[in-house]
Amino acid sequence: MFAAWGAISLGLQPLTEIAVFSGSAHPLLAAEICSCLGVPLLPAQIERYANDCLGVQLQANCRERDVFIIQPLVPPVQEHLVELLLMLDAARGASASRITVVMPHYAYARSDKKDAPRISIGGRLVADLLVAAGANRILAMTLHSPQVHGFFSVPVDHLHALRELAGHFRRYDLANTVVVSPDLGNVKAAAAFARLLGATVAAGAKQRFSDDHVEISAIIGDIAGRDIIVLDDEIARGSTVIELLERLRERDARSVRVACTHGLFSADALDRLNQRQDVLEVVSTNTVPIPAEKCVPKLKILSVAPALAEAMRRIHSGQSVSALFHPVDGGETA
Repeated sequence: MFAAWGAISLGLQPLTEIAVFSGSAHPLLAAEICSCLGVPLLPAQIERYANDCLGVQLQANCRERDVFIIQPLVPPVQEHLVELLLMLDAARGASASRITVVMPHYAYARSDKKDAPRISIGGRLVADLLVAAGANRILAMTLHSPQVHGFFSVPVDHLHALRELAGHFRRYDLANTVVVSPDLGNVKAAAAFARLLGATVAAGAKQRFSDDHVEISAIIGDIAGRDIIVLDDEIARGSTVIELLERLRERDARSVRVACTHGLFSADALDRLNQRQDVLEVVSTNTVPIPAEKCVPKLKILSVAPALAEAMRRIHSGQSVSALFHPVDGGETA
């Protein structure tokens, strides 16, 4: 599967100076990334002391090595964040040559603006914490909004999963397909995705009133009698997607498939989508772990491990990361 990225990786020397560690957030993804790279996933000991504090020990040599720490910020987010900060501090204290955070999901990216009085901008604060703890570089995937990239004072390689998602949907007849973004903020990515599929694009006019209360007043674009692919960056409670599905039903969409990069699927989101007769399929990547007990028949999980591994290989060897996505733009290339 890793070889699908082409001959760009052939002929490279073994990555003898690379050291890859994982926190406890998503060890399966970390192991798959290391398998693609052909390097071992090095051990790290994470323990909780009697006073409820976390302690971390990296149990392999880091001195003058190119260290990568894989840790998506997924529930429990605060636990995994502190774990990551301690791992960064440990690597810095062990004289790592460079430390790259591989963060497939940045949960605090949703806190990207001050849209109410006296609130914090968590996305910027956590970015500062990561850099203060020792991060020299960030490798992220599908940040919630473009401005989050600028919250970091170190280089950020910002990947997307549009190619993986497009490769899945190309198995269908797409002659009558429209890619629909749930809101105007995601239209650029939806348009890039539509170009990959040779489809047209539409968007919902969304207003959010609370974390679980959204309203979509209109859909901009022609969707009557069309096959719809709903593209979102993240599905948590599913409130936005469910609201959009109601509007699509009112506009006589012929069929609906749902796609996202980050399938958080909190509470009963997956069950609600699985039970809808108008939803044929739900497609997500494995940037976040999806427990087996949550998986439903309509769910398809695609792996982003080869893309992350190739980006890590290129960072280590000083090659371009953005070349992986040329000529796709979508606002999310590195």
